[in-house]
Amino acid sequence: MTAPLPPEAPAVSIRRPWSGWWAPVTVWATLAGAVSYVLAFDPTDRVADPTGPCLWHAVFGIDGPGCGGTRMVWYLLHGDLVQAGRHHLAALLAVPYALYALLAWTVSAFGGRMRVWRVPQWVLWGYGIGFLVYAVVLRNLPWEPFTWFYVPNLV
Repeated sequence: MTAPLPPEAPAVSIRRPWSGWWAPVTVWATLAGAVSYVLAFDPTDRVADPTGPCLWHAVFGIDGPGCGGTRMVWYLLHGDLVQAGRHHLAALLAVPYALYALLAWTVSAFGGRMRVWRVPQWVLWGYGIGFLVYAVVLRNLPWEPFTWFYVPNLV
C-alpha cells in the first residue's frame, strides 16, 4: 500500500520582468554592430577589410550563399536598390519580411501586440531552395543575364 500523494502546489510563475526582452534586444544590438561595421569599412572600395577576403570564394573559387551580402547592405543603406539587388537579390527580397518579423518579435517581447504574417511552410522551403539555387548556381553561370549577378572578389 502506498501513501497518498500530497496535494500539488499551485503553479507559480518565476518569470523575471527582463526575461522576455533580452533576446530581441540582443538581435537588434548585433544588427546595429553589423551595420556599423559595414558603414565603417566600405566593402566596395577594393581595400582589404579587417575580416579578410571571403572564405567561400577563396576555397571554392565561385560565389557562395553570402557573397555580396555585405555590399548589398552597403548599397541598401545608401539607397541604391539596383546595386543592392545586383549584389544579392535573394537576400534583398527577404529584408522587408525579416525586419518586420524582428519588429513584431520585439513589440511582443515588451508586451505589445502587432499583427504577424505567418508564412506557410512551403513558402519558406521554396525561398530557401530558391536562395541556394540563385546564390550558388545562377550567379556563377558565365553567360547573360546571369553575369550581371556575379559578385567579383574585390580583394
